[in-house]
Amino acid sequence: MKSNINIIYTLLLALAFVSCSSSDSDSTPPSPYQQYGAAFDKMPNKQDAIIYQVNIRAFSQAGNLKGVQDRLTQIQELGANVIYLMPIYPVGKIKASGELGSPYAVQDYKAVNPDFGTLQDLQVLVEEAHKKNMAVVLDWVANHTAWDNAWITQHPDWYQKNEKGEIIIPPGTNYNDVAQLNFNNTEMKDAMIDAMSYWVYNANIDGFRCDYADFVPQNFWSDAINKLRKIKKNQTILMLAEGTKVNHFASGFDYTFGFNFFSTLEQLFKESKPATSIQNSNATEYANNYNPENKVVRYTSNHDVNLSEGTPLELFGGKKGSIATFVVAAYLKSVPMIYNGQEIGCAQRLNYFARTPIDWSAADNEMLAEYKKIIAFRNTSNAIKKGTYTGYSSDAVSAFTMEKEKEKVLVLSNLTSSSVKYLASPALKGTWKDAFTGASVTVGAEVILQPFEYLVLKN
Repeated sequence: MKSNINIIYTLLLALAFVSCSSSDSDSTPPSPYQQYGAAFDKMPNKQDAIIYQVNIRAFSQAGNLKGVQDRLTQIQELGANVIYLMPIYPVGKIKASGELGSPYAVQDYKAVNPDFGTLQDLQVLVEEAHKKNMAVVLDWVANHTAWDNAWITQHPDWYQKNEKGEIIIPPGTNYNDVAQLNFNNTEMKDAMIDAMSYWVYNANIDGFRCDYADFVPQNFWSDAINKLRKIKKNQTILMLAEGTKVNHFASGFDYTFGFNFFSTLEQLFKESKPATSIQNSNATEYANNYNPENKVVRYTSNHDVNLSEGTPLELFGGKKGSIATFVVAAYLKSVPMIYNGQEIGCAQRLNYFARTPIDWSAADNEMLAEYKKIIAFRNTSNAIKKGTYTGYSSDAVSAFTMEKEKEKVLVLSNLTSSSVKYLASPALKGTWKDAFTGASVTVGAEVILQPFEYLVLKN
């Protein structure tokens, strides 16, 4: 009897060993963190995303995470389904360009800026956003840290140095408030990925917008994204590169950033470039991208251009011009991003180095309704979200079709302050329906468009 027991015990140990060995070979090393919250079961597909960028310091009078939570209903009603929070982390004490310092000078990768609240405040914000079918992504600053980040003293070898052995600022910049990290250091890269993982586990966030992505090595992004995607086994995460390199898609990013597209829009208004240049920009941004699911995020405002160059009202011909431009940005083979306040015609430049609260009581409700209408149609149109693009632009009019299976959408947007006569291609002539009203519209040889007028038609 004793020998039989020993035999059974030995067999059980052997089976346990085989089981453990098999399991270990198929899994990533165990995490030091426990997953907080449940998987978000309404995560948008990457083509379906409408991204809403929140500058926490400006978004409410309180300038904190609770202030964002209090306006989640308004973001939802706009039609957005992805909330992108600008950096939530404590800011370095060396200030540049403002009283509170740059949110992109990160003092601690695993903490919430006490000005914004606590980890619990972030957890509640994410939970409430999920209840409203909106994902939450965090801004991630991988390239550099604040000078008083603990890594500086604890791990000086994690930073790039000059010939004198001094830690340097990012090369080719005047970013004096931040220190350049060394991506040849394996320990630093592991610590960075661990810090990113911390937020997926501890706040149940749904992805990252990655700052300055072109200047961080591709092999780091590949490694980071591969490990991050394994955390939420029943849910994907969205990854946006604030960069233009096509190889970001090979690294696992879902989106790149439409810098070229935005600068082209500016040239239309500042230099009277033809609207056909938008087609050229689109071709440039999608060059060598062979996966139609990968998209460029396009915008008519973000925190940088809003502060340094102006609001959409300033840049794109006032209220009507800014809306006509947004239609193109939202529909032309893109995933659109809205910067908080532009949807209500906020005319104030928002200094994200300080507190500049948006006055929501001064909302232009007519403009807000227009934004909602534009976004609502996009949310229902597979052609806009997933379709094939064909350009038909003239000097004055951005004209294109988006087509998917049996659905075809025609967009005509006059990007000038004058009435224009658009000569339609034979391929566009015929009877269409207004995408917003359902009214029948006949496109003949000529289409007259009033200043900054746009038409969205469907078959």
